[in-house]
Amino acid sequence: MPSGQNSKWRIGIAFAVLIAALAAGAYFVADLGKLQENISAGESRQAVQDITDVSQIEAVSRKYGSSKLLQVIAMATRAAAETGTATEKLMSEVAPPAAAREFNFGAASRADLEALRRDIKTAQANAAAFMPRFAELLKRERDAVRTNALWSLKEDAVAGLLDNIDKRHADMTAVMSRLLAARGDFYRAYDDFVAVLIDEFGKYKVVDGQLVFPSQRTLARYNVAANAMLSAKNRVTGVDAERKTAIKSGQERWLQFVKGQ
Repeated sequence: MPSGQNSKWRIGIAFAVLIAALAAGAYFVADLGKLQENISAGESRQAVQDITDVSQIEAVSRKYGSSKLLQVIAMATRAAAETGTATEKLMSEVAPPAAAREFNFGAASRADLEALRRDIKTAQANAAAFMPRFAELLKRERDAVRTNALWSLKEDAVAGLLDNIDKRHADMTAVMSRLLAARGDFYRAYDDFVAVLIDEFGKYKVVDGQLVFPSQRTLARYNVAANAMLSAKNRVTGVDAERKTAIKSGQERWLQFVKGQ
């Protein structure tokens, strides 16, 4: 073969080898990047499996800052905690101070009793208006998580995340509805009880811290009102215990969801 043609072949072969080497290098770099991603994802998944409490998610998300899923989950956890804090604040605002604290009926004047009754009626109205405000808190949490998740995760992951939130919200809505209904019943019974004392004010005496009524009929009316109030109060306590159980169950479900990712 002529030397000039031979030289062209050598150049062509060298060029092909160079292209192949560059391609192999590019594939190697791409594969290395995927390998690093897989290792990081595997480490973060293992770290998640070791979590025993929802409060640990934040620390894990800081350690694995490159994991978009962990960042979204940490954000969702913070949003849920903020909703819980806001809910507790709303609940504390339902009953005005006089209606919420222990009241000394033996030392109360008629004006004190009438002021207490006004506070109880305010508490009744607040309890009736609570659920729409609570629903708004839940919507705000869900919208914030959805907006954040759509920027970072695939649609199926977002759907799974929101489904978990919706189930927790449904459970909490159900128990909060029962709790506020129980509170409403308690405030009605409390109002009836105070009404008896106002009607009988000046007729009963206080002996050793106990109210003493002048007639059996009045005493019977008082006992009916007092027992109804105590029964309603016990129901509130029972449903509030259900609420705390629902909060714990929601955290456990959230933890199971996180570990399943």
